[in-house]
Amino acid sequence: MANTSEPAPPTGIYSRIIEIPAATDPGTQIPITTIRGAQPGPVVALIAGNHGYEYPPILALQKLRNEFDAALLAGTLILVHVANMPSFLGRTIYFSPIDGKNLNRVYPGRTDGTVSERIAYAITTEVIEKADYVLDLHCGDGNEWLRPYVYQTVTGDSKMDDAIRGLTLAFGIDHILVDRGRPTDPARSLYCSTTAITRGKPAITVESGYLGTSDPQSIDQIVSGIHGVLRHLKMIGSGPQPLSHPVYLDPNEVIVSPETGILYPQVERDRTVSKGTELAYITDFFGNVIARVTSPIDGLVLYIVATPPITKGQPIGCIGAPRKA
Repeated sequence: MANTSEPAPPTGIYSRIIEIPAATDPGTQIPITTIRGAQPGPVVALIAGNHGYEYPPILALQKLRNEFDAALLAGTLILVHVANMPSFLGRTIYFSPIDGKNLNRVYPGRTDGTVSERIAYAITTEVIEKADYVLDLHCGDGNEWLRPYVYQTVTGDSKMDDAIRGLTLAFGIDHILVDRGRPTDPARSLYCSTTAITRGKPAITVESGYLGTSDPQSIDQIVSGIHGVLRHLKMIGSGPQPLSHPVYLDPNEVIVSPETGILYPQVERDRTVSKGTELAYITDFFGNVIARVTSPIDGLVLYIVATPPITKGQPIGCIGAPRKA
């Protein structure tokens, strides 16, 4: 379990604000809740809102906080309700409206950086480094039509990989993307979950929700998955059973746009496609077709960008090749 020199407060639910002071650009705030259980146990961090337009994880943590009974918990939960407040209040996809950076690409952050880097530093030092396990909760951003899946990072360390695999199965989303390409340097971890893993803490990234909506099914799926993980870690006495027949997505490919223009998607989420299937075409701003984008592999459409604006180098979609466990 994570060590701390501070005396433990009594069982209960405690909320506070992490202040991110202004520097070369404006400051912001991060609302967090700590749920301290009646019995000793692990510390689990639940982080929502690294991308501020991804609402189901944010609403799921509100629901969890309001319904959870700390007296039934062994261990501690740290809930980051909205990691990226500038993006949340600004309703922006991927990038902060203040510094133009993607918070989930600047971890572990810097004390002397822009606001996104200062947020990442605060979450790294005040949340991730105090946790034993981390769940980074995402969904399809305001432009992404997404089917639910979970990222399972493979590190090559059998103990870490077994722990991560256990979290993915416990969360209960039946499609698991096997991710072999994450950074290994703790000082350049880039991603929230990778920041945890490179510090020896098992972590997963969850995707449940789509197109910036707040649908109850996605919210409930996240809450249920958290309960499954807490049961798996013996922090609560009951919860959903782990998956017994997951579908692993390996290999998988993120397809990025070759041009800037107007996007016309040609497939839906969760559709099976063959290599060479047209996923989308792009026009210039006068309606002339300037690019056609095809699938590089046979597989399942995990998400497809379903809104018209597209910028060269930004994702158009993700394809995963299913295989049974």
